[in-house]
Amino acid sequence: MPWLQRQIALSARPRGCHLITRDLLAALPEISQFKIGMLQVFIQHTSASLTINENADGDVRRDLEMSLNRLAPEDLPYVHSLEGPDDMPAHVKAALMGSSVTIPISGGQLALGTWQGIYLCEHRNKGGNRKVVLTVWGETE
Repeated sequence: MPWLQRQIALSARPRGCHLITRDLLAALPEISQFKIGMLQVFIQHTSASLTINENADGDVRRDLEMSLNRLAPEDLPYVHSLEGPDDMPAHVKAALMGSSVTIPISGGQLALGTWQGIYLCEHRNKGGNRKVVLTVWGETE
């Protein structure tokens, strides 16, 4: 079974939830060679996260951000506050959302559902570039 691993840097994005499916596929054209397999996407940061969710309606992304802000507001009396008021809430949101997603590969394509996309959830006001490790394993054609 072949393995492929690549680290990429996603450009800085504003706070919020951003579809990155196309960015990931552009970085891994070799996926088309896998008849069956898995893609694991792992973010190397503690103040941003990854998730799979609705990919069509932009209101979903805005509503996710609003919901996360209510779950981890900036005005709580956090002890960890040296890096600014958005830092600790970002850690809480990242812990809730997770640092990786795994997607099956079928017939050279990600086996996402019709309305599913991979999101980078940026929880900082100015998070900067984000490093992501992409690992593919499976059977090639």
